[in-house]
Amino acid sequence: MADPTRAATTGGHDTPAPEQQGASNAWHAWLSVKHLRHRFGVHDATIWRWVREGRFPQPVKLGGNLTRWSLSDVESWEQAQREASA
Repeated sequence: MADPTRAATTGGHDTPAPEQQGASNAWHAWLSVKHLRHRFGVHDATIWRWVREGRFPQPVKLGGNLTRWSLSDVESWEQAQREASA
């Protein structure tokens, strides 16, 4: 499973996510479909199907061909999945 403290960058390389430095300077971590694929052990198409079906957070189009998911949205979704299965 991928390290959840790492976020994918536009170049497709993972970089460590820095600590948040307060609301005004908070660094926002973004996850690529590749990162999500490794995080959940599923195929890219599965992530996109979940999104289409409304079962996974919507991605954010950051420009051009750059689409990412917010780490905080994904973590919230994971928490909701844990609570629903408890």
